Amino acid sequence: MKKTMSPTPASPRHLSCPPPASGGGVGEGVRPQTQSDIADFSEDYPRFTREMKDSYTILIPDMLPWHFELLIHVMAKEGYRLEALHNEGQEVIDEGLKHVHNDTCYPALCVIGQFLNALKSGKYDVDHTAVLITQSGGGCRASNYIPLIRKALRAEFPQVPVLSLNFAGLEKDSGIEVYPAFVLRLGYAIYYGDLIMSCYNQTKPYEIEAGSTDEVRERCIGEIKAAFDAGKHRKLKRNIYFILDAFAAVPVKREPKIKVGIVGEIYVKYSPFGNSHLEEFLLREGCEPVVPALMDFVLYCIINNVNDAKMYGKNRKSAFFFGIAYKYLYSIQKKILKWTARHGRFVPQHDFERLRTLADEVINQGVKMGEGWLIPAEMAALAETGAENIVCAQPFGCLPNHIAGKGAVRVIKGKYPSANIVPVDYDPSATKVNQENRIKLMLATARERMGE
Repeated sequence: MKKTMSPTPASPRHLSCPPPASGGGVGEGVRPQTQSDIADFSEDYPRFTREMKDSYTILIPDMLPWHFELLIHVMAKEGYRLEALHNEGQEVIDEGLKHVHNDTCYPALCVIGQFLNALKSGKYDVDHTAVLITQSGGGCRASNYIPLIRKALRAEFPQVPVLSLNFAGLEKDSGIEVYPAFVLRLGYAIYYGDLIMSCYNQTKPYEIEAGSTDEVRERCIGEIKAAFDAGKHRKLKRNIYFILDAFAAVPVKREPKIKVGIVGEIYVKYSPFGNSHLEEFLLREGCEPVVPALMDFVLYCIINNVNDAKMYGKNRKSAFFFGIAYKYLYSIQKKILKWTARHGRFVPQHDFERLRTLADEVINQGVKMGEGWLIPAEMAALAETGAENIVCAQPFGCLPNHIAGKGAVRVIKGKYPSANIVPVDYDPSATKVNQENRIKLMLATARERMGE
C-alpha cells in the first residue's frame, strides 16, 4: 500500500549542536556531526495509485493538439481519463511567474501556469484531479519539471498528484504503468499524428474551398481512432493510404509558396501557446509550414541511449534493448516514407538515419542535452529539401537549445548558402508583435529571392 500525503508538509528537523569550547586549535571542542544533526528537508507528496484511474481526471499541457487527441484516445483504452489544456493568455503566464523562479525555462513556466490556472478555474474537482508531464530522461531541465510542479501545487493544491510518463525509469512511485504493447500503441499514434500534420500543412495553404482541409483532418483523426477501437491500428499500409488519399482529394490551387521550416526546443516548436501560434501566423502570411515529425524526437531520445553505451560504456544492457526498439520503430518510419513517396502527392518527412548523417557533418552526436544535435540536423535537412527558410524557436532559459540551435546557424549557412534562418526568442516578456516582425523580415528576404 503506497503512502498518501501528509496533511501538512514535513518540517525540517534540526538538532542543535553545542557551541565549540573556547580556546584550543581548529576542531577542538567541536562534537563530531552525526546523522541526527543533518536537517531533513524531505517532504511527502501525493501518489497516483491504480485505484484512482477510474475516478480521476488527468490534465496534460497542450503541445501537439492533433497528436494528443490520438494519444489521449490510446490512454483512455488503458483506463486513464486525460484532458488536454487549451487555456492561454497573460493570466496563465502570470500564474507561472508567481510559482516558478523567473530564471526557469519558459516551457516550464507555461506548463505550470496552465496547470495552476486550470485548477483555479472551478472546472475541475481538485480532490479528483491529477496532472501529467512527460520526461525524456536527458540532462535537460525538462526531466526536472516534476519537482517544480509539485512545489507549485503544494502552495495551493497539495492534494493533486503529479504523474510522469517516461521510459527512463524516472518517478517510479508516481507514474504511468507502461508495458510493450501499450508503448507500441502510443508509437503508432505518433506516426499517424505526424503524417496527418504533414499532409495538412502541405494542403492547407493551397486549398480552394476554405476549411476543406480542416474537415479532412477531423475525418482522418476519427478514422484512426476507429482503427484503434477495432484493433486495426497495426494495419499500417491501409491507414497510411487512407490519410494520404483523404488529403490528396482536397481540391487545391498549385502556386508557388514560401516553405518555412520550424525547429527548436520541442515545446515551443510544437505548442501553439508556447510559440504564439506560429503555424497559424505562417499560414496567414501565405506560407507553407514545414514541421519535423514528433517521432524524430522519440528516435533521437532512443538512439542517444545507444550512443551512450558506444561512446561512454554506459548502461550497455539497457542500450541493447533501446537498440532493438530503435530498429523496429525506424523500420516503420521507412515504410511510411516509402509509401508517401510512392503516392506522389506529398513530400515525405525526413528519414531519421539521414538526420544522423547530417548531424555528423555539423556537430557530434554526443551533444545531446535538450534537443542537442537534432536541431542542426533538422535545419540541414530542411535546407536540402527546399525549406531553406527556417524559424529556430528559442525559449528563454534553454541553454542547450541556444548552443545547438543558434550556435550552429553559421555552420549551416556555410554548408547551405541559401539557408535563411531566424532565431526567435520566446519568453514571458517577449511580445507577439516583436516575434512576428522578426519572422516577417526573414519572409521579406525569402520573397525577394523567390521573385528573383
